[in-house]
Amino acid sequence: MAIFNKTANPEQEMKKIDGEAISSIIDKSMTVKGEISFKGKARIDGIINGNIDGEHLILSETGKVVGDIKVSSFNCYGSLEGNVTANMLIARKNCSIHGKLEAESLTVEPGACIQGEIKAAAKDLTAVEKKVPVPITAGAAADK
Repeated sequence: MAIFNKTANPEQEMKKIDGEAISSIIDKSMTVKGEISFKGKARIDGIINGNIDGEHLILSETGKVVGDIKVSSFNCYGSLEGNVTANMLIARKNCSIHGKLEAESLTVEPGACIQGEIKAAAKDLTAVEKKVPVPITAGAAADK
């Protein structure tokens, strides 16, 4: 499945995803070391030291990931030290992302901290399954 299909309205798509039940939760008392792969919707409240591959991911305020993330949608409230490849990415107020971001749809709320390279809304984005080097196109904290 290629996740970079054009959606008419990313906000409507995110509302649809928000309505889905969370199928997996990493509790805030948990620390996981290693690779994680999942289908459906997952929420991380704890700490992950490793790469994540899945569909819809929520990183809560208490959540922290040290590793790369490849998902269809990523809703970030917590802390990430790694690269992200996603169709839709929302950097929420008070989140912290340090790494390369590649997303067709990128929303950054005021108060979010992004440090690294950003490639967003580009026509040449490729499917998540393919590993493509990310060129430097932008990098700084942004407010929307």
